[in-house]
Amino acid sequence: MQYYRDGFHAGDPRWTPDRSSEVVADAEDVDVLIVGSGPAGLVLAATLARFPSIRTRVVERRDGPMQLGQADGVACRTIEMFQALGLASRLLEEAYWVNETSFWSPDPENPASIIRTGRVQDVEDGLSEMPHVIMNQARIHEYLLDSMRHSPTRLEPDYGLELVDLAVPLDDSPVVATLKNAATGETSTCRARYVVGCDGSRSRVRDAIGRSLDGDRANHAWGVMDILAVTDFPDIRLKAAIQSGEHGSILLIPREGGYLLRLYVDLGTVTDNRQAIRAMSAEDVVAVAQRVLHPYTLDVRKTVWFSVYEVAQRIADGFDDAVGRDRLPRVFITGDACHTHSAKAGQGMNVSMQDAFNLSWKLAAVLEGRAEPSLLQTYDDERRPVAQELIDFDREWSTMLAATPTGASVADSAETLADYFVRQGRYTAGVATRYPASRLIDTGEKQFAAAGFTVGLRFHSAPVTRVSDCRRVELGHTATADGRWRLYAFADADESAWRATLDWLVSAPDSPIVAHSDSGADVDAVVDVRGIVQSSARDITFGSLPEIMRPPTGKLGLVDHEKVFAARTSAGSQEPDIFDVRGVDRSTGALVLVRPDQYVAQVLPLHDRAELNAFLSGIMAR
Repeated sequence: MQYYRDGFHAGDPRWTPDRSSEVVADAEDVDVLIVGSGPAGLVLAATLARFPSIRTRVVERRDGPMQLGQADGVACRTIEMFQALGLASRLLEEAYWVNETSFWSPDPENPASIIRTGRVQDVEDGLSEMPHVIMNQARIHEYLLDSMRHSPTRLEPDYGLELVDLAVPLDDSPVVATLKNAATGETSTCRARYVVGCDGSRSRVRDAIGRSLDGDRANHAWGVMDILAVTDFPDIRLKAAIQSGEHGSILLIPREGGYLLRLYVDLGTVTDNRQAIRAMSAEDVVAVAQRVLHPYTLDVRKTVWFSVYEVAQRIADGFDDAVGRDRLPRVFITGDACHTHSAKAGQGMNVSMQDAFNLSWKLAAVLEGRAEPSLLQTYDDERRPVAQELIDFDREWSTMLAATPTGASVADSAETLADYFVRQGRYTAGVATRYPASRLIDTGEKQFAAAGFTVGLRFHSAPVTRVSDCRRVELGHTATADGRWRLYAFADADESAWRATLDWLVSAPDSPIVAHSDSGADVDAVVDVRGIVQSSARDITFGSLPEIMRPPTGKLGLVDHEKVFAARTSAGSQEPDIFDVRGVDRSTGALVLVRPDQYVAQVLPLHDRAELNAFLSGIMAR
């Protein structure tokens, strides 16, 4: 973590100095209006709050922040995103880490009882440097709210305001939102260049732009509860998928703190008894859970949160107001506003936050004049297929989990469930999303230069040694959520092509840095270049590095000492070598271009400079 670039300031260095005075304080006239303060809305707000020039407002119909319940699973990929937001360390310290998952099925010799039929590592080795963790959604919100409060713009949500109308013009004039004060009933208006609906499955923003959720109910109900309980069930502190012979299923999720527990309890098929199931009490659902867990006991001492819900898998027919309407988008929807599903996949909150992360950097680029508004069309192009994949996965996983294995099928069913869970590990870790070739993703024809940084997938971090202080760090953790592109330049064996390419980047007229940076701006203001060499850190003289690897930065012109990394600390070190770990061609070296949302956009050998410039020129407005 770097700070004090522009001068010393007291207090927590994670929080930036107040620059809110640079934003015109007018709640009725903003750049981005975010409707809803769920996980998607707060990720979007926390990211945009980092840009002092962007006027952002968040409105929420509730009278304050969420306190209890709802989502809890945080995938590896989401923690990678939180690392870029500066929030991962707090989350990892407080959360429950899901290390293993166990599977329970009816005992073939005594079907009224359950036995353990499998136990697997929850996240496959090498998928991510981050774990899969559990943390209640309200606490996730608090992390994001803290980030907003201490951002340059000191952003806070406006609670108690409900959207009642949205007028979207056909020209470039502002979108007009009519808001109602929940306490007084008074209405007000807010004009915004862009509006983002993060207002849940009953989204008024979605309705206002004429979008609908398409899909079906699964006609299956589940009870979900957070409890404090005493039990002799042996896997109470492991994630567990439990199938009984006659009484349904449970997905058991240990919670943070060592005592709290979440149960998703199968309440069966919903047909003519829908109202009766919805009327079930927490005690009724506990009784079902007790029958599923037989012969083990469950004594619930306190129910912290409880709900009954019916599974529905639905997706919107467009994630903005312009899809199929031959115009540029002005209004967007994210999260539950555009896709709904069960909680069994553990992906809802994660995919919703990734929706917002995808949209945030694109809005920032357009609003700061670094990209044309047409860039915003790529949000629907990229995120709607991801949501469809989630719904397809959720439908299959929920059906398998709710199945009742009997007789000779018990062993086969248990093995099938565990095998499916393992095979889908990349998906549940959140790292399977791969964007197809587009204006933002290259074709991958030069993938051979760095085979382990797959074009279209998120940048898969690996350990390196920072040259300036010989500290072993994760290369991916150098990226922050600041709207900049990242260019990782991996050196060839003798560094000749590497040095020539780095010199070209800072001086040549056809360099994307020269072409797309404002006069007088820091050299890394638009594209943050990092160098990785094959030699060991102790063999490098810092002063001999190319200029772009030790640039002056900030108001004071201080030298950035954290731009260049070595594969290993010393010549004899047994540390993992990133060139081997990620398949980087040692003879040609490689350029790995990464988008602001951490997805690999292009991989090239060092000498393919023209292709790099052509790709970025197709995105940048200047």
